[in-house]
This record gives sequence, structure tokens and C-alpha cells, in this order.
Amino acid sequence: MRSLYLLAARWVAPAAALGLLAACSNNPSTDSSGNPTADSAATTAPAADTMATAGPQPIKPTGPAPAWAPTIKPEMQAVMETLASLGGKPIETLSALEARQQPTPTDAVMKLMQQNNIPMPPVTADTMSRVLMPGVKVRVYTPKSGAGPFPVIVYYHGGGWVIANLDTYDASARGLSEQVGAVVVSVAYRQAPEHKFPTAHNDSFAAYQWALKNAASIKGDPARVAVAGESAGGNLACAVSMMARDKKVALPKHQLLVYPIAGYDLNTPSYQKNAQAKPLNKAMMGWFFDKYLRSAADGKNPMISLVSANLKGLPPTTLITAEIDPLMSDGKMLADKLQAAGVPVKYQNYDGVTHEFFGMAAVVPQAKEAQAMASAELKSALTK
Repeated sequence: MRSLYLLAARWVAPAAALGLLAACSNNPSTDSSGNPTADSAATTAPAADTMATAGPQPIKPTGPAPAWAPTIKPEMQAVMETLASLGGKPIETLSALEARQQPTPTDAVMKLMQQNNIPMPPVTADTMSRVLMPGVKVRVYTPKSGAGPFPVIVYYHGGGWVIANLDTYDASARGLSEQVGAVVVSVAYRQAPEHKFPTAHNDSFAAYQWALKNAASIKGDPARVAVAGESAGGNLACAVSMMARDKKVALPKHQLLVYPIAGYDLNTPSYQKNAQAKPLNKAMMGWFFDKYLRSAADGKNPMISLVSANLKGLPPTTLITAEIDPLMSDGKMLADKLQAAGVPVKYQNYDGVTHEFFGMAAVVPQAKEAQAMASAELKSALTK
């Protein structure tokens, strides 16, 4: 991984809606006994010479809408143009190690923010890390203000079960902590192809159980725990809810699923319509499945194919999708299947935006809307 991940406001607090959250990639640690130490994640400001006195500037694209996204919003297009300028190679042509080195949408948002003089908000959460088992770590975000015990959100990052890490999604976790007023337990599960299915799923459930058992020790309330995740992390969050139900473990109070991977069918309407989309396309999804699954049979497992699973008894759900995303049909189908199973669902699709838009509130207005909605749903579900 890079020595520095600049995390571009995957979540932005209402009071600092144009701010930026960033984090160094120095990994947080534990002592020799496995006890948590103060975490090294911190904010990193843009260079002073990039900050003009004119203040923040509007985000605008430089060219026409691309053929693969004729309805793309201007701010979203500017992010995709900037990402293209960073020179990344197609993920599906690379090894997992090479893919983990590529520029990300987060890098593109950071560059846009630097170019347009958008400042960062203050840090509002303290962090520490804990190793749960070999290869599995959590980073715990605790609000600096307010009196505990706080509600707890167990958060699973995206990346197709192959790429990305805690640092890549640091700002999402910080934003959840701030906006919901919650302790966030961000989970670093083992990844493929080094660790095939169902490793990431089992690690994710183990981390959820750890959060339940140790909530009091991290200023959390074990009776108010939710799960959340983006993309592959959305898949993991829903799978954790299913495992909790089936294993008679306390269910999450709510689940936030943001454009989750919910099926193994690469020929849905949105896969066909958005086969060449960016930053996620059909070929990349095939690459992710190939890296994580042991065989095609795993694709039909209900932990992967959520739309074919027994969804009865799952917690109330907030489900968000994006129009320009191969996974849009997956998410809509999952929302419909959850409702048919009797699960209360708040579903919202956002037009003109792509996969990964949710973390771009600093520059994409639809992300601000999505974050506000998700925060409100989580906060309501976790209020005593």
C-alpha cells in the first residue's frame, strides 16, 4: 500500500460540509500483549501554497459527459476526470498486489479539494486499534465530546474483498462517529486472494461478536449496536446480520448498506447498462469474484447472493444505490427482497452519480444528501 492515503471527506459533518478528513497510513498498533494503544490516524492538511485567499471554488468538469455516463452530474464528472488524470491501470488487468497500489477515487477527491481550496474540519474522534486474531484488526473511533455509553456501529470497508484497508475508509468511520454520535468499530478483515471465501465473512462476524462483548470497555452500549458497510462491506454487513440471526446472537439494531454486492449475476440490467462505468465496471466485479471465491458454486452461497438468501428477521435497513453503478440492480433487488421478507427498508437511489459517490460529500452534493439521510436513520435506530 502507499505510504500515505489522503482520505477525501468520505463523510463530512454538517458544520463542516465542505471539509476534508484525511489520514496517514502509519498503522495503529497494540502492545506486545495485544492491548490497544493510541492510534496514529490523523488529519493531514493540504499544502499552504494551495490555499488561495478567495476561499472554496465550485467544482466543474473540464469536458463533455463521457459516453458511459451521459447523465453524470458535473461534480461527479470532475471527480472521474481527475481520477483518470492520476494514471491508474485497469484493476482487472493487475495482480491483487498491483491493484492495491493504484490511485483511488479518494485520491481524486483530495486533488480536487486542494485545487479548489476546500479546507478540512477538525478531528472529532479519538482512535485506538486492537488486534482480534492473527490478520484481523479493528480501529475504534470514540467521540471526543459527549457522555457515554455511546451507541456502536461496526463498519466494514469496501474493495471487493481484495483491495482497500482501514486507512482508505478512515474518513467514513470518522464521519459516522461524528454525525451519529457513536463509537465506530472499523474492521480490517483478511483479504483475497490470500484468504478465500468465507474468510472475510467469518472475520467480519467475529469482529461483530467482539464489539458486542467489549462494548462497555470502549465506552459503547452493547444494547445499541448497528452494522454498516460500503460495496463489499455492505455485503459483509448484511451477511453478519444473517449470521447473528442464525447463530442466535444479538441482532444489530439497524444495518446501513451502501451499494452492496448482493448477487453473483453479472448480467443484470445495471451490469449491462454500466459495463464500462468508472470507478467500478463489470470486468472489475468479475475480477473481484475470481479473487475471492473458491469456485462458481460460492457465488450462489447466500452470504454472497444476498438476493437469494432467507432475509426474514433481519434488522431495519437503510439501503443506498447509485445510478451509474453496475451494482444498482443488486441493491434495488435486495431492498425489494428485504421488504418482501417483512424487513422495514428505507431505500434511495441517487441519479447522476457513480459507485463510491457516498464518500464524496466534500465535492458531490448527492453525497451530502445520502450521508444526511443515512445518519438520520442510524441515529433514530440507535437512540434509547
